[in-house]
Amino acid sequence: MLLKELAAAASPLNEQQVHKLTQVAAELSATQLAWVSGYFYGISQQGQAVTAAPAAGAQSAGKLTILYASQTGNAKGVAEELKAQAGAAGVAVDLFNVADYKVKQLKKETHVLIVTSTNGEGEPPDDAIEFHKQLKAGKVGKLDGLHYGVLALGDSSYEFFCQTGKDFDEYLQKAGATPLLGRLDCDVDYEGDAQGWSQSAVALLKDALQVEAANHAAPVTSLTQGSASLYSKKRPFTAELITNQKITGRDSDKDIRHIEISLEDSGLTYQPGDALGVWFANDAALVDALLEQLGIDAEVKVKVDDEMLSIREALINHYELTQGYASFVQAYAELSGAKKLQKLVEDKAALREYCANHQILDIAREKKAKLTAEQLQAALRRLTPRLYSIASSQAEVDEEVHLTLGVVRFEQKGEQRNGGASSFLADRVAEGGQVRVFIEHNDNFRLPANGDTPVIMVGPGTGIAPFRAFMQEREAQDAAGQNWLFFGNPHFTQDFLYQTEWQRYVKSGLLSKVSLAFSRDQAEKVYVQHKLKEQGAEVYAWLEQGAHFYVCGDANKMAKDVQEALVELVAEHGNKSREQAEEYVDALRSAKRYQRDVY
Repeated sequence: MLLKELAAAASPLNEQQVHKLTQVAAELSATQLAWVSGYFYGISQQGQAVTAAPAAGAQSAGKLTILYASQTGNAKGVAEELKAQAGAAGVAVDLFNVADYKVKQLKKETHVLIVTSTNGEGEPPDDAIEFHKQLKAGKVGKLDGLHYGVLALGDSSYEFFCQTGKDFDEYLQKAGATPLLGRLDCDVDYEGDAQGWSQSAVALLKDALQVEAANHAAPVTSLTQGSASLYSKKRPFTAELITNQKITGRDSDKDIRHIEISLEDSGLTYQPGDALGVWFANDAALVDALLEQLGIDAEVKVKVDDEMLSIREALINHYELTQGYASFVQAYAELSGAKKLQKLVEDKAALREYCANHQILDIAREKKAKLTAEQLQAALRRLTPRLYSIASSQAEVDEEVHLTLGVVRFEQKGEQRNGGASSFLADRVAEGGQVRVFIEHNDNFRLPANGDTPVIMVGPGTGIAPFRAFMQEREAQDAAGQNWLFFGNPHFTQDFLYQTEWQRYVKSGLLSKVSLAFSRDQAEKVYVQHKLKEQGAEVYAWLEQGAHFYVCGDANKMAKDVQEALVELVAEHGNKSREQAEEYVDALRSAKRYQRDVY
């Protein structure tokens, strides 16, 4: 009705056109409507260049440049797939990490697509800090001749959802660039939306750049069994779980496991700093409780991709149940009429806090409602794998991969709730059982290339994982650089993870210094950031000698507190103002000497 009213007011369309658009719009989600809007806008901006057929033997009128900014590898993967699609369509294309691309080069481009994630609280990924800074400051000048598109990846549970993508879109438009198609903001289950956006972008570019497919067709690469590229997020390797060992004490408040998985015959390789992606199945008991709560027959069939499955099987293997998320709260509030949930939807801060502590079953129990299987399926988002920092070096463990796994367990109104992937690995896959995995490469968390470079590692709790891999790698390389570990957990006797290994590294001289913060072993709580400030003079001296500084662990509090401690110690021991200390720390990040793997 609204579309008809708008058409009548502006009169750009005839009645038959309005009727067709109304029919199409009724079948589309909000994300799809936004995408279609951008698609038509891009066509309108291309004018005759889009619609004109290239003359026989026409040469490229330009080329496509794809830029990506990726913290954990998702944006890089999407950008690589986009490049392959463009190449197959005959579009001449270059691919760059924004860290390797000068912002002023944009003035020489005709068509640019940017794929970016967002880090932390709306910050750009580490590899995009400098690019983002210069673009924001207007260092690029006028970009009147540039057509661009932005594909943003994010997590709607965060306040600043897809903020870096929104920033790039804003800065490019301010510089005079023209959108080729509308920006798309993708949630954690981004694959389908990203694929659709990429296909539309390539369709527009194929005509706009007037490229002959025969001249620029991308070569088809044959994948053979056992090649390293055969297994990926979309095609995980079915591996054997060979060790599941609890490494916290009997009286510890934490259940932390050392997990070992065999990669034999997979051809998969990784570097210290990479992550292991784990696909998991939801607990069948949790699924049954949810179906009972909503009055849904477990055997009702639903369509998942191109397959018909029972709703029970679909929920076990394909939908996210152990994390709360805003889209489900909003959908269930509308379906059930729950006033508490309707009020939460209006308060973003309260909604984020609620989702962090409530699973899908808990949300459904806010108000009894009878749903159909299709209504439940439409309200849920797809299951996504969990990423775990790898706790081993292949130089040490060969065809294995090790994880340091914190098992998530908490109570909700007297009932125990468990983390999806962590309880799957700890409780539901026996040693000798199978788990589907893939490697997620992280080029933003790497040991220095020069083994003589000093390294400072801050990894409380399970944040210790990548630093175990770092030490295994440096030992295998006979690296001469000094190594300093900051580790924290509640109690020395219960929670000193891999204690004997660290003691061995100290004894051998590989680990030069260890600073420990066991927060509850004394009246006043002590954390790693306190130890950093206590050792501030020496930390600053190491930085001045070229040390690389790494942080792994909790993003919400620990990483922020460590960042603040770092700025303060640089200001104090470097005789700098607050502003100068922040610039010093920013320069460390830009030089990849300050790297974080936080979650």
